[in-house]
Amino acid sequence: MRVVRLDTPKPISKIGLGTWQFGSKEWGYGAEYERRAVDIVRRALDLGVTLFDTAEIYGFGRSERILGAALGGDRAKVVVATKILPVLPVAPVVQQRAVASATRLGVTSIDLYQVHQPNPVVADTTTMRGMRALQDVGLVGEVGVSNYSLRRWQAAEAVLGRRVLSNQVRYSMIDRGPEEDLIPYAEQAGRVVIAYSPLAQGFLAGRYDAKHPPSGAVRRANPYFLPENLERGAALIATLREVAAAHDATPSQIALAYLLRHPNVVAIPGASGVEQMERNAAAAEIDLTDGEYAALATTARQFRPVTGVAAVPGLIRARTRR
Repeated sequence: MRVVRLDTPKPISKIGLGTWQFGSKEWGYGAEYERRAVDIVRRALDLGVTLFDTAEIYGFGRSERILGAALGGDRAKVVVATKILPVLPVAPVVQQRAVASATRLGVTSIDLYQVHQPNPVVADTTTMRGMRALQDVGLVGEVGVSNYSLRRWQAAEAVLGRRVLSNQVRYSMIDRGPEEDLIPYAEQAGRVVIAYSPLAQGFLAGRYDAKHPPSGAVRRANPYFLPENLERGAALIATLREVAAAHDATPSQIALAYLLRHPNVVAIPGASGVEQMERNAAAAEIDLTDGEYAALATTARQFRPVTGVAAVPGLIRARTRR
């Protein structure tokens, strides 16, 4: 498994495992998925995956418990990352919540503790004071943020007085905003952009079309899966399939390889089963040619989905039909 070249105590694999689905019913994976989750984690370890990402809000703490139990004695060998939901992210609360997450995970130190999203009211000053205290006592290794703009990422780092190693953001072939400023900054400063939803919740896997939309509450609420957008994305999926055929790969693997071409980007796709985990891990070994990358980038730019207010009527219709 390829890793990001950084001066971190543990290597960070280019493909990690996102565990939002663990303990969360809204994905529609069924009750047996919790048992499958353990197999997914164990197989990820076999494949050299070292980054496992969760959050206190996923399953209201259940994801952390499932992940910690599945890692077992291997917790100390990998990068265990979790996130605090910044409802009241003042220093004492940050410290208390870190202790709670560490307990659920079964670790003595959280390798990467991230602020799940910027709080629009509370400045990062007090939040980072709590983070610094956690680092000083060894309960937290590295500090990260999520869904931060470049300006706020840099401001949080200035307040912390140390590096804020990572920024976890939505990044995929159809959500390419991080390419404008976050990724260049990460490469220049030796930081990491962690791409969540790197397959756009499965849109880029090529499994769905206007006649075969996905199930599950999470995807039903995503405007990308409106019939009109599935039709508009047909050209992009066709290009993914064309490049995939040249590499004996799948469209989802090529979509991941597109992101991983950036040296300071890692991706944390989820997995519904062991086979998907294996496919995701294999994507880290795919080297796209310059021509393939350019063709993918061009087709991705041409995709114009219906989003925002314009997508609301379609989402209402979709929910009514179901």
